[in-house]
Amino acid sequence: MKTVPSSLDDQLSQRFIDLDPCGYFLIKVDADAAELVVEHYSNDVDDKGRATDPETGEVLACRGGGPRQASRSFRGRTAKELGIALTEGDGPHPLSRLDHALYLGRELQKAEGCLNNGKPYVQD
Repeated sequence: MKTVPSSLDDQLSQRFIDLDPCGYFLIKVDADAAELVVEHYSNDVDDKGRATDPETGEVLACRGGGPRQASRSFRGRTAKELGIALTEGDGPHPLSRLDHALYLGRELQKAEGCLNNGKPYVQD
């Protein structure tokens, strides 16, 4: 089986991505509970495409901006379980873009692999 060169993956990671106006997610592994944890943080997007605080309108810092409170938290044992919780059933759903949903699916699969193999997970 051929593998995709990491340079292709690196190149694709550098493309411009429109932010999801429904917010962003932080994915964690809770090894003690044997669960994946997904925290959703709401944001707005300004006319320059930057994430802003929905209450203050301030641009959200990528690093060092201080702690924010998650608007919702999801826990599950598998990527599939969390993917269904995030996208199916009665809404509103915490994401609005297909590219965002695909990204979450990839990251949840990666996090599940780390959970199952006892490895540390780092979100891309």
